[in-house]
Amino acid sequence: MIHFPPTRAAGQDRLGRFTPRMGRTYAAGRNSDPGPGKRTAVSELSPYVRHRLLTEDELIRAAIGTHGAAGAEKFVQEVFWRTYWKGWLEMRPAIHERYRAGLTAATGVMGHDRALARRVERAWEGRSGIDGFDDWARELVDTGYLHNHARMWFASIWIFTLRLPWELGADFFFRHLLDADPASNTLSWRWVAGLQTRGKTYLARRDNIRDHTYGRFEPEGLSGLAVALEEPALPAPLPLRSLSAPDRCAPTGLLLHGDDVAAIGLETGVDIQALAGLVIDDGRSAPAQVWTAAALGDGVARAGRALGLTGRCLTAGEVAEWARQNGLTQIVTPEAAVGPLRDVLTTLDPALSRVGVRLLSVRRPYDALCWPYATKGFFAFKERIPELLGQMI
Repeated sequence: MIHFPPTRAAGQDRLGRFTPRMGRTYAAGRNSDPGPGKRTAVSELSPYVRHRLLTEDELIRAAIGTHGAAGAEKFVQEVFWRTYWKGWLEMRPAIHERYRAGLTAATGVMGHDRALARRVERAWEGRSGIDGFDDWARELVDTGYLHNHARMWFASIWIFTLRLPWELGADFFFRHLLDADPASNTLSWRWVAGLQTRGKTYLARRDNIRDHTYGRFEPEGLSGLAVALEEPALPAPLPLRSLSAPDRCAPTGLLLHGDDVAAIGLETGVDIQALAGLVIDDGRSAPAQVWTAAALGDGVARAGRALGLTGRCLTAGEVAEWARQNGLTQIVTPEAAVGPLRDVLTTLDPALSRVGVRLLSVRRPYDALCWPYATKGFFAFKERIPELLGQMI
């Protein structure tokens, strides 16, 4: 059984053990899934990177430092895929709103279409009768993790064989994955469905699943056709948000959160006088939220030791009182990407303003460097990777 202790120390240990395999081993074996406890060719670092107990910079530096840029090329590209998805959605937030509207609509249909509800529930519970698919559904709920190729197979079967609303499948992943990320999750499901790269779908095939699971699964009855779903045209990219700089002289608190739990390498430019972590209910499963809260607790404790402060975790309703108790007039927080945390911070901002406290998001240098290039498809972004690496390393 996979186990992900929610601490930076555990992430660093996993990173150290996998670094020797970030080169040829990863490139040759990343698409195959021998099953939980046997995945030596993939890192299983995504929960730590998603919440930034580890940073993308750390993974990239470890890979290139050990294998060189050419030897680590495939691993580095996969790290940048996650970055690309986040930057792409930052400039097209309406796509996430489109997904949420679709999810609300599909959930509403389930409320009065009991036949659809039963089909969805059987899929969620791993009772579809499809070999592999049911195993992945149970593995996801039990462990909070799925191999990336299994995620693609699962999404394809959900959409094209079971013919279920893709938004309900994406929500199932979001609720249970420890690495659930609004950008990567939403846009990956869209890609499988033929919405992200218009008309290009991903079809799960029996032989491919058999070969890449080493014969563990060989599902019958899969759809042999993947007709792309349709929607209105994609919006043009918007400029990235312009963020205000903190006042260097103002009494300042640092507010960490589940998108960025540890402030590793975060450049605030101000002296920090108080520290806290923001806990929210983002609609995910209880195990996923407990994991994130524990990771945040670890991050706050580590940041506290570095800053010489004692931090604690708060709900959004407690932040104003925390600011008052510590005499703060501004709070800096790592920028939260499009998703539930951004929504909470957006709501919190005017509430704090009313009591004389500014809430300021700080963009990480890595994001500031990479996100502006996520205006088109990944392959245009990929051409920029050597340039990005030259500025990072």
